[in-house]
Amino acid sequence: MKIKSSGVFEVNEKFIERGLLSLTLFLFVIIALIIIFLLYEAIPAFNQFGLIKIFSDMHWIPDLNLFGIIPMIVSSLLVSFLALVISVPLSLATAIYIEELSSIRIKKLFKPVIQTLAGIPSVVYGFFGLTVLIPLIRDYIGGDGFSVLAASIVLSIMILPTVITLSQDAIANVPFEYKQASFALGSTHFQTIYKIILPSALPGILTGIILGLGRAIGETLAVLMVIGNVNQIPSSVLDSARTLTSNIALEMGYAMDIHYNMLFVNGVVLFVIIVILMALTFCIQHKWGC
Repeated sequence: MKIKSSGVFEVNEKFIERGLLSLTLFLFVIIALIIIFLLYEAIPAFNQFGLIKIFSDMHWIPDLNLFGIIPMIVSSLLVSFLALVISVPLSLATAIYIEELSSIRIKKLFKPVIQTLAGIPSVVYGFFGLTVLIPLIRDYIGGDGFSVLAASIVLSIMILPTVITLSQDAIANVPFEYKQASFALGSTHFQTIYKIILPSALPGILTGIILGLGRAIGETLAVLMVIGNVNQIPSSVLDSARTLTSNIALEMGYAMDIHYNMLFVNGVVLFVIIVILMALTFCIQHKWGC
C-alpha cells in the first residue's frame, strides 16, 4: 500500500509540474503575441517616418502628418518622477512607522487601509483630482488647475500602496540580529533605523520605487482627467501636458491609417520604458542578492 501510495504521489507531482509548465508557457506566448502585435502595427509608421523624424519632431498634428512624440515622452517622465518625489518620502515614513514604531493594533489598522488604497479604481482618483485638486490649484497656486502638478499629486496617491507595501516588507525582512548588534553597541532606535535598517532594506525599497514608477508611467484614466491634454513640453508644473497613455486613449477611437500606426508607436515606446524599468529592478536584485 505504501508503494502504491508513493506512486500516486509521484504521478500527481508530475501532473502538477507539467500543468505549471504549461501555464508558464501559455503566459509567455501571450506576452510574445502582444509584442508581435505592437511591432506589427507600429512598423508602417517607422517605415514611413523613420526613427529620427519621430523622435526629433516636436509637434503632434495628425491632420498635417506631424507625429512628434518627444513632448509626450518628456511629459510622461516628468509627471511620473514628480509623483515619486511626492510619494517616496511619505511611503518610507509610513513603512518605517508601521514596522518599527507602531503597536500591533496600529499595524492591524493600517494594513486594510493600504489595501483599500490599492483597490480603489483609477477613475475615482481622477474624480478626486477633478473636483478637489484642480480647484485648489487654480484658486491658491495659479493656472487653470489642469496641470502636471495635479496629475503628479493624483499619481503619487495611487502609487503609495505599492511603495509602502514593498518598503514595509523590505524593512521587516532585515535580520533581527542586526538590530540587536546595533542596540548592544549603544545605538538609539532612530540611529539603528537610519544606519542599519534602511541601508539593509535598500534593495527592496528601490525595487518598490521602480515598480511604483512603472505604475505611474502606465496610468491612463486618472491622468487623462486632470492633466489638460495639451501636447507640449511643459515649462512649469502648472502647465498642461499630454502623456503617452492619455494620447492613446484620446485618439485611438477615431485614428485611421498612419495615425493609427503612430499610436502603436506610442505603445512601443511605453513598452520599452517598462522593460528598462524591469531590467533596473532585476539588476538591483541581482547586485544585492535579493
